[in-house]
Amino acid sequence: MFSPNQQMPVHAKLLNVQVPSAINYVGQNDSSHVATDGVANSALSQAESLVYSSKKLENELLMLGQNIKHHEENIKYLKTRINSLDDQITDMQVTLGTPRISSAPMTEDEDFSHKRDEQATVEHLMQHEKSAAGIVCQMKYLGTQADPTSSSHNVLGVVATLGKVSDDNLSRLLSEYLGLDTMLALVCMTNDGVEALETNDKEGFPSKSFGLHGLGASTGRTMDGVICLENLRPYVGEFMPDDPQRRLALLKPKLPNGESPAGFLGFAVNMIHFDNAHLNTLTTDGHGIRETLFYTLFSKLQVYRTRAHMLQALPFISDGAISLDGAIIRRNGVFGFGNQEEMDVKFAVRSYPPENLVETEKQMKKLKQKKETTTEDLQREEAFLAHVKYNFEVKKQEFVRFMAQSSPYAMQYPIQATPRRSTPR
Repeated sequence: MFSPNQQMPVHAKLLNVQVPSAINYVGQNDSSHVATDGVANSALSQAESLVYSSKKLENELLMLGQNIKHHEENIKYLKTRINSLDDQITDMQVTLGTPRISSAPMTEDEDFSHKRDEQATVEHLMQHEKSAAGIVCQMKYLGTQADPTSSSHNVLGVVATLGKVSDDNLSRLLSEYLGLDTMLALVCMTNDGVEALETNDKEGFPSKSFGLHGLGASTGRTMDGVICLENLRPYVGEFMPDDPQRRLALLKPKLPNGESPAGFLGFAVNMIHFDNAHLNTLTTDGHGIRETLFYTLFSKLQVYRTRAHMLQALPFISDGAISLDGAIIRRNGVFGFGNQEEMDVKFAVRSYPPENLVETEKQMKKLKQKKETTTEDLQREEAFLAHVKYNFEVKKQEFVRFMAQSSPYAMQYPIQATPRRSTPR
């Protein structure tokens, strides 16, 4: 029996219990931390690898995108350059003359007929002996009667005699477009010239004793077919640079890609050629015959190689058009096809001085060579662009696959994106 003051030997049982020592406890604790740290380090390494790979793909896509932009800008510049060269070639073609429908060379008979063309125009005008144009031509070239306008330089002449064109076909087409009445119209600088052609009596009717009526024009009313330059609204715009003929720098029709419609040869108003005397004729405001008379008559009448070309370009035709194979579209939209009635009064056909022809052909050749070289550059840039776009699409698909494969891991171990530093603009 133990007394109440004695302790029971419980401590003996306690000593037999296996209790981990402090060293073992600490050791186990460290092992647990190492395992946890290993998992964390592995996750961090995977995350860094994802970020690195993603960033690398993004940079590669960015560089390819910049290359695409670079080639696209080059292509845009080259296309603009080609369009500019096309415009210059078109203008130069106008200077050389419209191309012949037939590729056959000009015969000696055609060349001889061109030399006599101006004389033929005057002869045809004089056949209209009852018209004002016929009477003026008789007075000027035959001297049969006194010229009532000889004391005035206001009367320039007849529309048909003020300009020339490059060939018979164009002469016929433009003359037909204007019509006989317009081709026979007299052209005066000012109203003084008009008054010299026709004088009214006290009652306000045309006097049959003065002016052209007194010389044989048997009209009992105000004389038709007189154009006064100072009453016309002139062209307001630029002229072709370094062009002695002062052709108008009209805005050419353009397709959405910047090119002119196929077969477009130029504007009729610029296809009229002036001799030096008429070229130097200016109104008191300094306007020439092209930007007053012929701009009023033709406005922006377009000339095309064929009827098919003209019809394809209909959306770009506002003031009418003609084609070298005989089709006509007038300003009011009326079409004329097939063989038209032959006109006896036409513009004369001009001939080139040899030195001008040779120099112009040299310039044309240079322009065509520049266009050919620029076109080759454009084709190379387009090939480069196609190659870079292909690489971009390949890299884009690679990036999409990478993001799809890494998305489950990214959801399990979310990565906080490093904010990008804004670039100052």
